[in-house]
Amino acid sequence: MQALLNAIATMDLSHDARRVFHGRGGRYPGCEHWALDAYPPVWVLTSFQPVAVEALASVHAALTQRLQQLAPDQPLNWVFQCRHEGRTETRLMAGSVPEPHVVTEHGTRYRLHVLKGQNHGLFLDMAEGRQWVRAHAAAHPGLKVLNLFAYTCAFSVVALQAGARQVVNLDMSQGALAIGQQNHQLNVLLAGASFLAHDVFSSWGKVTRAGPYGLVILDPPSYQKGSFVASKDYARLMRRLPALLAPGGRALLCLNAPELGVAFLQDQMQALAPGLTFEQRLANPAAFEDVAPQRALKVLVYRAPG
Repeated sequence: MQALLNAIATMDLSHDARRVFHGRGGRYPGCEHWALDAYPPVWVLTSFQPVAVEALASVHAALTQRLQQLAPDQPLNWVFQCRHEGRTETRLMAGSVPEPHVVTEHGTRYRLHVLKGQNHGLFLDMAEGRQWVRAHAAAHPGLKVLNLFAYTCAFSVVALQAGARQVVNLDMSQGALAIGQQNHQLNVLLAGASFLAHDVFSSWGKVTRAGPYGLVILDPPSYQKGSFVASKDYARLMRRLPALLAPGGRALLCLNAPELGVAFLQDQMQALAPGLTFEQRLANPAAFEDVAPQRALKVLVYRAPG
């Protein structure tokens, strides 16, 4: 775990939420199970396999030493989460977690819940996707956006901040959408967003009637038992894109499934929505560098004709 300890010893005191160490990218042999994220003023360490108490003690000592160097007047707050064989255990290791816990990214505020569940409220690897949406909305004032699998609506927040006219957020989880509404309020976005707690596959009529859209965002889970399995269900989304997009509109296709490469998306798009043109794959944040880019998060941009 020396690479993790080295990353802690050289990290800066971040004001924005960000990844500090990405062992899962395969760049540090023997550390593939470790990830460390900064959610100021809290650090969250994740292991994807059981670890010894001695390892956690080493991390605690490293965090203590680095914080003493960077901000000796600040208390150390850190959380450990172990995910293994379908089970998740989360522990507060030192200090406390603010309530509410609000972090920033490029000035935008998001509410988190790092002591509950695997998903903390903001996917750090999607930072470049959010920046692309912000830039695209700024370049197309008055944009109408459909945000499918919206989760806590981060895409909606940045789109409205950049000048989008309307965002339709759809997700099966009422709880996630409730946090999404809080995120809009945190950023003083009091109009322009709607929140639909529906299953997308039973809501096509409502979604289509509200269109067409200048931007459709697809960010589904790779596997969610009983609701979405990317290997078979992503195609059902792709077929609908031509009818949802306005002329010249864009689709942002996101997929975080290591076993499915870029060709999985591109080949199916060619077969199911051949009228849409592939424009680019967005780069992932540098902190998420992976020795096998095909395995890492995929974020692809497509354009409708016209």
